[in-house]
Amino acid sequence: MINDVLFGLFAIVLGIAVSLFIYWGLDYLVRLLPDRTQERIRHITYLLPAAVLLIAVLVYPLIQTFLYSFMNSSGKEWVGIENYVELITDPTFIDILINNFLWIAFVPAATVVIGLLVATLTNQVGPTREKIFKSLIFMPMSISFISAATIWSFIYVNVPPGRPEIGLLNRLVVAFGGSPQPWMNISDYRLNSFLLMIIIIWLQAGYSMVMISSAIKAVPEETIEAAKIDGATSSQVFFKVVLPQIRGTVTSVFITVVIMVMKIFDIVLAMTGGAFTTSVLGYKFYQEYFLNANVGAASAIITILTLFIVPLMYIQIRTFRHQEALR
Repeated sequence: MINDVLFGLFAIVLGIAVSLFIYWGLDYLVRLLPDRTQERIRHITYLLPAAVLLIAVLVYPLIQTFLYSFMNSSGKEWVGIENYVELITDPTFIDILINNFLWIAFVPAATVVIGLLVATLTNQVGPTREKIFKSLIFMPMSISFISAATIWSFIYVNVPPGRPEIGLLNRLVVAFGGSPQPWMNISDYRLNSFLLMIIIIWLQAGYSMVMISSAIKAVPEETIEAAKIDGATSSQVFFKVVLPQIRGTVTSVFITVVIMVMKIFDIVLAMTGGAFTTSVLGYKFYQEYFLNANVGAASAIITILTLFIVPLMYIQIRTFRHQEALR
């Protein structure tokens, strides 16, 4: 334990020292140039290390993954679009795409609606109770996805016949005269997938609430008072005055959750292992790369996932810039 701490401290000190040396060296080289040239390239000099690191960490692996998607399982021979053809013609992969679509259609919308509802209500209960309620709702954000899956596994668990029922959901079903159900095995109407989605909504509702609550409090009070003077009801004030002014924040929260959902992996791994028609793109990648050692198929999956995410990232950045321009 002590060795790990010492190694971590050494790595921090070494990283800072190397960074200082790099910038000092670049600054020294710039000073050797004529004054006019120094002014032109100095800002480039300070950006260069970060740009190189960004290319090394993000751009290069992305290009490498794209190239691997046209190679065989070992990543050594070109096979063209064979990996993509096998994925698209695989019925299980079509189920995975349907699952991802359901996650995208349900989780972000539900998260935003719950966050909007809770933010609106907690803003009206007084400072003390607002802090308490928001702290309780935001608390799940402090735990990992695996921890959340562990907690919810005790809610959905189904024990063998003859043993005491410990699953909260089954206890409620039994209390109302029903019979216990193996919830994670029920793939009819994708019920088990929707039960997994509830876990993510529980985790992300706090984030949605905090962001939207801040946006609501930033709405100019004069616009709300003017609407009330004109005879607008509370619902009209909210939907026609407040909501249009926080649309940028709502959109930003929605897209952030969409991007997170498209990469979902932990919950599926911990709860079902992708069985019973619950697999998603993130878990399929894990399965192909780490379990099947199929570099080509895994890279093709990541390429498809990236193509889905990039347009959303563009919209997210554009929305952020629009919000900054309005400040």
